[in-house]
Amino acid sequence: MNSIINTFLPISLSEMNGVKLLNRTDTKFVTTIDKLRLLLAMARGDYFAQEIDGSRIAPYYTVYFDTPDQAMYNVHQDGYARRQKLRIRSYVDSHLNYLEIKTKNNHGRTKKKRISLSGFDPCHPSYDIRFNSTDASCVSALNFLKQNLEYMPESLSEQLENRFERITLVNKAKTERLTIDSHLKFHNLLTGICCSLDNLVIIELKRDGLQPSPILEMLRQLHIHPMGFSKYVMGAAMTNPQLKQNRLKPRIRQVMKLQQQGNLKYAI
Repeated sequence: MNSIINTFLPISLSEMNGVKLLNRTDTKFVTTIDKLRLLLAMARGDYFAQEIDGSRIAPYYTVYFDTPDQAMYNVHQDGYARRQKLRIRSYVDSHLNYLEIKTKNNHGRTKKKRISLSGFDPCHPSYDIRFNSTDASCVSALNFLKQNLEYMPESLSEQLENRFERITLVNKAKTERLTIDSHLKFHNLLTGICCSLDNLVIIELKRDGLQPSPILEMLRQLHIHPMGFSKYVMGAAMTNPQLKQNRLKPRIRQVMKLQQQGNLKYAI
């Protein structure tokens, strides 16, 4: 993958920060590593690749929180439009960690709020973070959650961790960003079950309103179609057989079909 992505012209993180998508729409696509290689070969004349410290493929770590009865998971699984997720997102190479709340409203718009988190090590997570008033080290996090989260912070605990690699592209007109996530790995902290989706690729197109997008025609030519994919919900469903999964089963079958074009790996 490096040999392909290194043929793109680079764009720095500071230049990326200047790409303001004020009326953003997000669309996800799911495909395979082989089709991603074809897509990148087609896209290199129309996109820059984000480069940080000489690298264009960045490792990410995420741990998701939920209530004891998995309320955040169930709201999504049950098909409610309004929902929230809470996670710690780590940019591993940059040593940056954030506590993030993602809120999706009834109109399909997603807003993300976050604060920086100190003292967290994604390479050696402790799995014992608790947001309560007796822990002086998390006062700012607790206040942040009370102001923005619809769940009681004291009830939350880590449920699922996720690692993946990300490529970020921006089009030459700077009206859209494209994040490309691959080599997804999940570890369920409740069941101990792990799942690797090494052949799966999650592409998210983030563009300014309905501005023309070069990538959409390329995706159409490669028969890569829009498909919702929440890493928390899909990862939890595939690693915890006790969770309700009725609405997710068709999507899980699609994911399994794509992944089985490579090698699906489960480890318990």
